[in-house]
Amino acid sequence: MTLQETLERVLELSKADACIAIGWHHSSANLRWALNTTTTNGVTDSQEIFIISVIGGRVGSVGRTYFPADNLEDLVRESEKACEGKPPAEDLMPLVPGDGVPQDWATPPETTGIGVFARVTPDLAGAFRRAEEGGYLLFGFAEHEQSTVYLATSTGLRRRHSGAEGKFQINAKTPDFRASTWAGLVTTTFQDVDVAAMERKLAERLEWSETTVPLPAGRYEVLLEPSCVADLVLEAYWSSAARDADEGRSVFSRAGGGNRVGESIAPEGITLYSDPAEPGFEVSPFVAATSSSSYSSVFDNGQTSGRIDWIDRGVLTGLITTRHWAKTTGTEPKPFIENLIMPAEGPSLEEMIAATERGLLVTCLWYIREVDPQTLLLTGLTRDGVFLIEGGKVVGAVNNFRFNMSPLDMLAQTTEVGQSQSTLARELGDYFTFARMPPLRVRDFNMSSVSESV
Repeated sequence: MTLQETLERVLELSKADACIAIGWHHSSANLRWALNTTTTNGVTDSQEIFIISVIGGRVGSVGRTYFPADNLEDLVRESEKACEGKPPAEDLMPLVPGDGVPQDWATPPETTGIGVFARVTPDLAGAFRRAEEGGYLLFGFAEHEQSTVYLATSTGLRRRHSGAEGKFQINAKTPDFRASTWAGLVTTTFQDVDVAAMERKLAERLEWSETTVPLPAGRYEVLLEPSCVADLVLEAYWSSAARDADEGRSVFSRAGGGNRVGESIAPEGITLYSDPAEPGFEVSPFVAATSSSSYSSVFDNGQTSGRIDWIDRGVLTGLITTRHWAKTTGTEPKPFIENLIMPAEGPSLEEMIAATERGLLVTCLWYIREVDPQTLLLTGLTRDGVFLIEGGKVVGAVNNFRFNMSPLDMLAQTTEVGQSQSTLARELGDYFTFARMPPLRVRDFNMSSVSESV
């Protein structure tokens, strides 16, 4: 039984007032390397389904990664039983109406394989040779996933989307592990991965690390690489639910009530948007939600979306809004979209370094945690290379720091916006792949304490 047939059978078996069936097929390939040699590779295929039943306004759901055809009725009954004893859903809404079966509904899931790395594997071999000659070690991981989602509801709605995403991460370390540098990128095909260029950048940064300059905690002008910007901006995006803001529970709440839409929160050079059709960053153009929260609703399953501007030339223009909250507040729904773009045509990172009298180059962040949701104050660590810039040149590596900073403060204190590029968020990239960000120059970035991490 195909995944589509499984979902159709679920709907046939349902006795609920309304039913939503979602199925995913995941096909992935991975490649690992360490100590200048490849170590493992593999491919996996998996499927999962979620059944969401609505009875008397109450919601029950069940999810499984193993669902034999002769057990489907038991799963449907389980989701219906899960409705018992619950209060009516706060976000109760009519399901999105059906609009016919799309032409690609019967198309089988797309898959990937180890061959997706055919171009980068020989390039890695060359990088390993150069690393041996240069006296440093390379470690890393490449992953490619082709995911297909099928969505069917009792209103007759049917949706299908298939998309690919890939991540490439590489570390260079000295043999004594006292210095480490990192680079990562996002790709969909691995045809655009320039291993040699990434390796050269890492080798140069290891050379910078031969000189060390201890620095105390304090506030510094920093150049944040796009990966760092992505991690911080994603934290803000995930905290931008309109309901939380309207109810006074987030950094986007307005003093006295309501939200901050319409306020200037960043310099005019900063715009932020999501678009399911962004070239090279195509993501699902419809909602596929297995649970409800302030920024997601199971009743919105199948809702389609186009481009949404979150910040327009420094002004907050949108917050994530479910259909229920849009109806409650008389606004427009704005669903969560799985890409985030900050377009900019400013200077390159190298040009920004050359224009720096004194500051820190921060290459990636790690172990980011929320301290205060009201201000979105975050704490975290720098990692794999913080470098001192003096007179337009990098003069050495400094110690790592723990930082305390709100992404909104980071945006408000931005004094220069560089050139946008596809980037991989070092920490959050496992959960959110498609980000395009520029490097940013930020004044008074709060390095709250010195860290012993490498």
